[in-house]
Amino acid sequence: MGYHTPAQILKSGAASGQYRMSLPSWNILLRGGMAGAYIGMGTALMVVVSTGVADMLGDGMARLLMGVTFPLGVILAVMTGAELFTGDAMLAPFAAFRHNSGWTGIIRVWILSYLGNLIGAAGFACLMVYGVLLQSDPSGVLTAGPYAVSTVALASEHCRYAGIWGLFSCFIKAVSAGWLLNLAILLGICADDAFGKIVGIWFPAMTMTASGFEYSITNAYLVPAGLIAAESLSPLQVATIGPQVGSLGWSSFFLWNLIPSTVGNLAGGLIFAGLLLWIAFKKELS
Repeated sequence: MGYHTPAQILKSGAASGQYRMSLPSWNILLRGGMAGAYIGMGTALMVVVSTGVADMLGDGMARLLMGVTFPLGVILAVMTGAELFTGDAMLAPFAAFRHNSGWTGIIRVWILSYLGNLIGAAGFACLMVYGVLLQSDPSGVLTAGPYAVSTVALASEHCRYAGIWGLFSCFIKAVSAGWLLNLAILLGICADDAFGKIVGIWFPAMTMTASGFEYSITNAYLVPAGLIAAESLSPLQVATIGPQVGSLGWSSFFLWNLIPSTVGNLAGGLIFAGLLLWIAFKKELS
């Protein structure tokens, strides 16, 4: 199992960022869509395996299972070369630092990969809702299963922020998520073989999810899936979720979650995972 030093990681990261900036726009958007769908797959698995666990084993075990399974999406995105906005927040600036690339190209990559991630995550949400979360009864009416209830409950939880302190809380959680997810990407670069990359990616991604941090691309799957599924919930199912279901909505999602979580993810990747590492080890680059 090969291992690369921090200076070597910076070189590889800069080369990767430079390569991403050379891609045509349609290709970045396509790869971004693929990455968003993969994150949606990991999120969907996370919801399925954690359904009902908190009632039996407690919230801590439910969080652990969520953390154990979510990294599937990140592993798929990194190992297949898909374009993850969170990783671009760190890798594209590496190219600017090392190769004196312009920031116009970096912002272009950020925008296209982010849009692709949102489209891919929301698209997979539609597939999951109508393929798994909702079932049709003999009369043709869609009814919600237990996984749909769990999806709506989690989506409602991510829309509950309100006010200045709510925005601040979401932002701080998102900074932590961006930091950890980019550490996962750095550890993926650190190893040469597939096993080493998977293990390196898994631990930080698991920690991010189990800790309850805010990842914008996860939420781009979770909240649309919850909003669509919520329309088919019975009054009894709504009652089991509780009053927090009232916070679920498109406006609350965009204002109180997606915007602060996106900015926080970007700051976590750009500053804490990327810039700090660059400052610490740039003198070792030859």
